[in-house]
Amino acid sequence: MTKNERFEKVYSQGTVNVMEIWIDKETGVNYVFHASGYSGGMSPLLGRDGKPVISPIVNK
Repeated sequence: MTKNERFEKVYSQGTVNVMEIWIDKETGVNYVFHASGYSGGMSPLLGRDGKPVISPIVNK
């Protein structure tokens, strides 16, 4: 796996106010990315119980 293949964007919404969900394919952890104008940030996506959302890892 090369460096460019570790994360996969699975959801995207908006153009100026961007909201995206990315999955780390090595750990399965989901991250939410939000950008507005020149600022933005990324954080683990948390479920109702406060724990990170983890997707099943598919081996290729």
